[in-house]
Amino acid sequence: MCFRAFHQRSACPKAGLDTPPAKHVFHQRAHGNVDRFSHSSFSVLEHLFLIVACERTNIYFFRKGVPMFYFSKIFLKLLRMNNKFIYSLAFLFILLSAISAYMLEKETFGSIFNGLWWVMTTVTTTGYGDYAPKTVAGKCLGIFLYIFGIGLISVTISKVVDSLFVYRQRKEAGKLRYQGEQHFVIIDWSKNAELAIQEILNTDTSTEVVLIDTLEKTPIVHNRVHYIRGNPTHMETLEMANMEKARSVFIFANEITEDQAMLRDPSFVDGKTLLVATTIERNYRDVHSIVEIKNSENMQNFQHVNVNEFILGSETISQLAVRSAFSPGSSRIVSQLLTRQSSSSLQVLGKRSSWRTYRDAFEHLLLEGATLISDRDQLNINQKLDQLIPEDAQLFVICDAETYDRLSKLK
Repeated sequence: MCFRAFHQRSACPKAGLDTPPAKHVFHQRAHGNVDRFSHSSFSVLEHLFLIVACERTNIYFFRKGVPMFYFSKIFLKLLRMNNKFIYSLAFLFILLSAISAYMLEKETFGSIFNGLWWVMTTVTTTGYGDYAPKTVAGKCLGIFLYIFGIGLISVTISKVVDSLFVYRQRKEAGKLRYQGEQHFVIIDWSKNAELAIQEILNTDTSTEVVLIDTLEKTPIVHNRVHYIRGNPTHMETLEMANMEKARSVFIFANEITEDQAMLRDPSFVDGKTLLVATTIERNYRDVHSIVEIKNSENMQNFQHVNVNEFILGSETISQLAVRSAFSPGSSRIVSQLLTRQSSSSLQVLGKRSSWRTYRDAFEHLLLEGATLISDRDQLNINQKLDQLIPEDAQLFVICDAETYDRLSKLK
């Protein structure tokens, strides 16, 4: 399909401007050049974008009466239609064209699949030449595909690209609902939240994280991190994060308010955290919750909230620093137990059927290469080795990942 360049000046009534002659817009076959817009349907996309731009500014490169002008109008209408309608129309168009090609020339194509192959290569490329219609009816179908099929497929492709772009924008803006399960929810973005997300991703390469904050755009881009923008005290925000199916929720102390003001008083910060924790525990009691508080004196205010674990951010750091001063090297041991930087780390196991007493568990774990240190927060295991292990025990051990995987399979 070739067009002559129009050397007339085109007026733009709205802008009050004259455009220069549209020289070299298209190349003529007579000059030995192939029209750049005739190679494939992807090239037609560039033409469609040119049409949209010209339409919006009333600049026309086609004289009245040229057929392409009317095709451009049709394409513009298709671009404005609903995506599902365009996808359905393209599917039916290709399917009916493939059936028609086979029915018109059974000897040429041999099967409907070959007809489908010919239709697809015709509307997306210039064709491979392995199949070609021989009858007048078949050639008319080919002409019909040249005129309408390439344009329809081009519009469909542009719709797909546009949908992907919109999806990415909505995801980065935190407007998409999370559909996964057994994920970790992080509430309020901060440096501690960033470190927690990195540790979660490094610990389990299959788990996903949902971050809830009021930022206009996600502060972290990762294929396993999903951002939800909203107030964590509102139920619709928690529902978008699929909190009901979450594995655990982290509520970090955040000194920044929605209007970017700074909270100086630790009690105000903990009060904000308490409000979020109350909302979550009232509606999602089965979700394991971990809350960071600024002042240990405020912990009693959380008694009515069923929080599973508390973290004292600044106080823990201060206490660890003092312990390191009195017992040099203790901070490195604690850091190794809490991170994946070393081969051994802190793990938790349940009671096994062969373990009656803590001594049974201690000796068996020792033979397997693991060290039993506590049952929940009870660190005096060595003083009660002959006591029976309760069925709901949570035994904390120090071992490497390979040993933990082997012990996890025991019953």
